[in-house]
Amino acid sequence: MEGTRRADIRPGIDVMVELAEHKRTGQLTEGRVKEILTSSPNHPHGIKVMLESGLVGRIKKII
Repeated sequence: MEGTRRADIRPGIDVMVELAEHKRTGQLTEGRVKEILTSSPNHPHGIKVMLESGLVGRIKKII
């Protein structure tokens, strides 16, 4: 499942995110959602979240 709809995202779910520093490489980081940062109902590049590790990125895949 893609991470472009805010309604699909809940704190505690496992996701693959693209961090800002890895934007051009496409490298994904796995983590668990701590907080949803995007306020709009959807975003074409993925909903921005903070992971429990403190990293911030856009969701590319919901595990």
